[in-house]
Formats: sequence, structure tokens, C-alpha cells
Amino acid sequence: ALAIAVATEWDIQKESLKFYTMHLTTLCNTALDNPMQRTKKQIISAALKFLETDTICFRVEEPPGLVEVQRNEWDPVMNWIEQRYNVVIGTSTSILGPQIPEETKETFRQHLNSYNFWSLTGLDFLIAQLKSLVLSFGLIDRHLSVEQTVLLSRLEEEYQIQQWGNVEWVHD
Repeated sequence: ALAIAVATEWDIQKESLKFYTMHLTTLCNTALDNPMQRTKKQIISAALKFLETDTICFRVEEPPGLVEVQRNEWDPVMNWIEQRYNVVIGTSTSILGPQIPEETKETFRQHLNSYNFWSLTGLDFLIAQLKSLVLSFGLIDRHLSVEQTVLLSRLEEEYQIQQWGNVEWVHD
């Protein structure tokens, strides 16, 4: 499936190569070349580090509308992942974020260790784009669609756009 997707990216190219449209090709090159010389263990550690700053773990105390949107949209995902992996993550309104139990990190470490290097490379990219290990797992486990995942990762931005309008170059 990956080879077909990469071939399709190349087939779409016409008069000149537009590498910025070839995301899977770029990701494959990254996995092949491993320019940072990262090990599987290092990629897993980086993924777990994101859990400490996961987008959906940080909640606001105001405005009430955003508090409600976060609760309505993010709580079901948080409940799902905690039940699915039998872990505790939690949320926080503090800048320090929630205290993630070591048992939770170990459960996720073991799960991530089941992925091969290529899968981890893709997951690493996904987590960095979404700013969320939780949402990434929701997508990979097919609990969330791609569209849902992206909207959930942009929840606060989308709320601000609805309140104040779209600011070009900031919200794009």
C-alpha cells in the first residue's frame, strides 16, 4: 500500500517535481536515510515526551465556551484512550500539565516497541504535526478519522476563528 501511494505521488508530478506535494516520498526517504541517526528507542522516548505536553491534556479555565468545547470534544477521546490501554493520563489547567504516571508511560513504551522502525518514523511525524500522542493513537487505532483527528488537534484555533474570524497566515 505504501509503495502504491508513493508511486501515485510520483505519477501526479508533471513538468517539474514538486517535493512539497510528495509527503509520503519524503517520509520514506527520512526512514531510509535516518538523517538524525535515531534509534528505535530514541523515537519511542521522543513520542513519550510528547505525552507530557499533549495538546488535549491542557485545558483552559475560561472562556466558558472553550471550556465546554474542550470537555465535549476532548473528554471522549481521553476516556477512550484511558480505557483502551488501561492507563491514567489526566488533564490539567496548569502550565505544568498533568502528572503522567510511570505505569502509563511504560504501557505506551511497550505498545510503541511493537512497531517497526518505519512505522515509528511515520508515527513520530504524526505526533509532531498533531502535537498529540493521544490523538495519534486514536487515529492509528481507527477510533478517529483523519478529519476528526485534525479538527481535534486544531480545536482551540477553530474556536478562536469562530469567535474572531480567520487571520491569514496564522490560522491557515
